[in-house]
Amino acid sequence: MSREVHIHTAHPRLKLDKKAIASVVQTLDDHADKFLGGCPSGELSIAFLTDKALARIHADFLDDPTTTDVITFEGNPKLGSAGEICVSADTAAHYATEHGRIFSDELTLYVVHGWLHLAGYDDLKPEKKRRMRAAEKRAIGLLAKAKTLPRFSLKS
Repeated sequence: MSREVHIHTAHPRLKLDKKAIASVVQTLDDHADKFLGGCPSGELSIAFLTDKALARIHADFLDDPTTTDVITFEGNPKLGSAGEICVSADTAAHYATEHGRIFSDELTLYVVHGWLHLAGYDDLKPEKKRRMRAAEKRAIGLLAKAKTLPRFSLKS
């Protein structure tokens, strides 16, 4: 499946390669059968945001004003929309620093996590969370094997 991917960078210090991110989505879409059939067809939007911007969305749509890492909104495939993935580059940077992880890997994981949510994975209950984590590992492994792991950086 080939889909239109709209990438919005609303983080003033984030550097990214939009083609590399579109390749992540394409690789995941190419292996949809390994992930509950994958993200629904239609255009997909991915927004890279600050903590403040994502917290505002979290408050407006989920009545929770706290910061978070990823929020997904299901689209309407009948109208040509797969959905939207909103991720916080600030949370990824903070978590990566705190846990000795690479920033690019953490932010890529957030994109994968959002795509998996749209594919039907959930992580609110422990057994579903384990299933989500296993799918994340498989997805990151596929991206590594396909050499489609994107590089992100935050300017000082």
